[in-house]
Amino acid sequence: MNITLNYGKTTISFALHEKNYVGSLNPRDVPGAKNGPDAVRYALENPIGGPRLRELVSSGDRVVVLVSDITRPAPSSILLPPLLDELSAAGVPDSAIQIVFGLGVHRRQTAEEQARLVGEDVFRRIRCLDHDIENCRAVGVTSQGAPVEIFEEVLDADVRIATGNLEFHYFAGFSGGAKALAPGVCSRGTIQANHRRFLHPGAKGGLINGNPLREEIEEIGRMVGIDFMLNAVLNSRKEIVLAVAGDVEAAHREGAEHINRIFRREIEAPADIVITSPGGFPKDIDLYQTHKAMENAQLAARPGGIIIVAGQCGDGLGETEFGRAMIEGTPPHELIEELERNFVLGRHKASRVARIHRDHEIYLVSDLAPTIKEKLFVKNFDSVDTALKQALAVLGAEARVLVMPFGVSTLPYLKN
Repeated sequence: MNITLNYGKTTISFALHEKNYVGSLNPRDVPGAKNGPDAVRYALENPIGGPRLRELVSSGDRVVVLVSDITRPAPSSILLPPLLDELSAAGVPDSAIQIVFGLGVHRRQTAEEQARLVGEDVFRRIRCLDHDIENCRAVGVTSQGAPVEIFEEVLDADVRIATGNLEFHYFAGFSGGAKALAPGVCSRGTIQANHRRFLHPGAKGGLINGNPLREEIEEIGRMVGIDFMLNAVLNSRKEIVLAVAGDVEAAHREGAEHINRIFRREIEAPADIVITSPGGFPKDIDLYQTHKAMENAQLAARPGGIIIVAGQCGDGLGETEFGRAMIEGTPPHELIEELERNFVLGRHKASRVARIHRDHEIYLVSDLAPTIKEKLFVKNFDSVDTALKQALAVLGAEARVLVMPFGVSTLPYLKN
């Protein structure tokens, strides 16, 4: 049988014998809304946990809208026009609105990328700028001790609106909500202090209460002030299923319940081999993002099993410290030990890759340059077919293979 996975903006196929195939772990097949903009308008007209946006703002307010960057599949070009209509109905002129792309520690974007994300019409109407990690101002300190430093353009606004899409996040529980602010538009120091919490056993996919990292993100949101949120729930085809809007925590929880119903999937038993894809662009834009598929795939693989991940990585390795750690020659066990002694943002993901590789060997299929591949501690292949052939040679011709076509989004759990 032939199986096809999303790979960048195209697809990649491989052959799998039926005797090995135990199934594909897909999200529930939920249809997209008949009309995406109408779904967004409905959410704005029926906010959760608070008043309509037009009742929160006035004509004299300066408004900042926080928007996801190119590494996220948020349908900003669909979310923003109805949102801007709502602001206009409150008397807020376009000149009083700024769109700020939350980069976190990701690379800066080109004007063409910004325009593609928000749509040409919005790009012409509204000032758009990337978050500047070097231009942040102190607000205070969280109860867990993290310094809170936020991009000045965001702090100087009268009204802050968080937008984005909702999905599982392997250590923040879920994306969306206050995550547009923290880490979206924070300083490197704030992001590093917050991300250090991912060492806590409660920092995992699908968990909010008891997750110190997510709890701190929302504490930062309360400290700075997020006046309104608008998030989209997408299906596996990146279609809007529905939108949620309103109070940044109440609306987020409503959206998270929909994510649980669509993307939390049961498995009978761990597989010997898990073949996964992040789900295509932008989730596999670089290895820094592709790694997230490994996190969920390991939950479906037995100890000592093999994870084959197909991510195009058109932008290379991604974040600078992560890239350096992946190719500098540090043995995986040292990357793991190093994290516990000295947490460095960026290198933390390299240590996660090393930890997964220790328990489940990783085979990577990507378009990374040969000079990069030869320096990585994971094994590299030019096709899924060759990677699978090698995995079967190692684990035996009868090895059980599970396919996870949307590895970043799908959260496996074992049947009780």
